[in-house]
Amino acid sequence: MEKLKIKKSSKANDTVTRTIRINGNTFDKINELAEKKQLSFNSVINQIIEYGLSNLEE
Repeated sequence: MEKLKIKKSSKANDTVTRTIRINGNTFDKINELAEKKQLSFNSVINQIIEYGLSNLEE
């Protein structure tokens, strides 16, 4: 399986606002990654979700 590559991306026009709960340690890791890549937290979350859905075993 190819590793996830976080990249700069344009903002999506079609978005939905939704509240989620995530583990504190996971939040810290994602927040650190977002800061390192100079991206928004939401951008990183969306890329992680898209990667997970694209690589989901059926």
